Amino acid sequence: MTSGNNGVTYADAGVDIDAGNALVERIKPAAKRTNRAGVMAGLGGFGGLFDLKAAGFSDPVLVAATDGVGTKLRIAIDTGNVAGIGIDLVAMCVNDLVCQGAEPLFFLDYFATGKLELDQATEIINSIAKGCELSGTALIGGETAEMPGMYAGGDFDLAGFSVGAMERRATLPANVAEGDVLLGLASDGVHSNGYSLVRRIVEISGLGWGDSCPFGDGDLGAALLTPTRLYVKSTLAAIAAGGVHGLAHITGGGLTENLPRVLPDGLGCHVDLDAWELAPVFRWLAQTGGMQQSELLKTFNSGQGMVLVVAPDAADSLSAILQAEGEVVTRLGHVTKGAGVTYSGALL
Repeated sequence: MTSGNNGVTYADAGVDIDAGNALVERIKPAAKRTNRAGVMAGLGGFGGLFDLKAAGFSDPVLVAATDGVGTKLRIAIDTGNVAGIGIDLVAMCVNDLVCQGAEPLFFLDYFATGKLELDQATEIINSIAKGCELSGTALIGGETAEMPGMYAGGDFDLAGFSVGAMERRATLPANVAEGDVLLGLASDGVHSNGYSLVRRIVEISGLGWGDSCPFGDGDLGAALLTPTRLYVKSTLAAIAAGGVHGLAHITGGGLTENLPRVLPDGLGCHVDLDAWELAPVFRWLAQTGGMQQSELLKTFNSGQGMVLVVAPDAADSLSAILQAEGEVVTRLGHVTKGAGVTYSGALL
């Protein structure tokens, strides 16, 4: 005998399956725009399929990378400005892949929240699709997790996973030698590292996210949410031209920690800090936080988001290729005997 009471439902527990299904339908057009050679299935399955042979590879080696956006998300959540945060997520993965010499092929995302807000989630995942589109990477799947009790109201987290490929024996770094030239590609701002320190410095300044930006136009929150620059297409063009021996994505650890990662034992590098002018955002952060130059160089990208290590006789032609791809290129220095990074000149 039944009482007519259907009992508790998943929705009563705070999980809206219908909203999740609606989100998938909303984002399908954006995901479709990221399709590229090799994609075998769209969103909605239990997994994403990709055909390496159809993508043009004959003897490929796979390369994988995963990352998040870090505490930059806190600013996006507090301001409600989530329009570019997905580009950050993609960039943090695919910019790492090209440093291995790989072409990023496909991307999957993980979006977790306490309560799924359909409009907000759509904007976030559309921005992920935009990052994929800009880097020639297919968005072939992901996971949206609604987990009541795990996240405070309005909070969410993002993680990304990307796979790329290269032909065997084309891996980087390779053949780095003393005298090789360092070509820096300008960043679009702080990118996605060091935001725990950024938020601490903003607290010291006494400013709010909605206050006028002291180092540029608009409000402070929007300026600090400028997305990470995508270096995929430009660096792949340089690699294809020949003469690139290594690439370093300048993320957490700055120039000081990331440049040695592409140098073999017995080699270091020298960087001329007078070669470029420190961007206003970094000057403001350093002055407001009373930062030493050494701390700036090992925390932030300091205006150089990617560095290529190239053969001396290819430096000029590769600079021209990178500039034609829209990059601002600076000859930063060169590879030396020794270890680590030495500096001359001053940014501050």
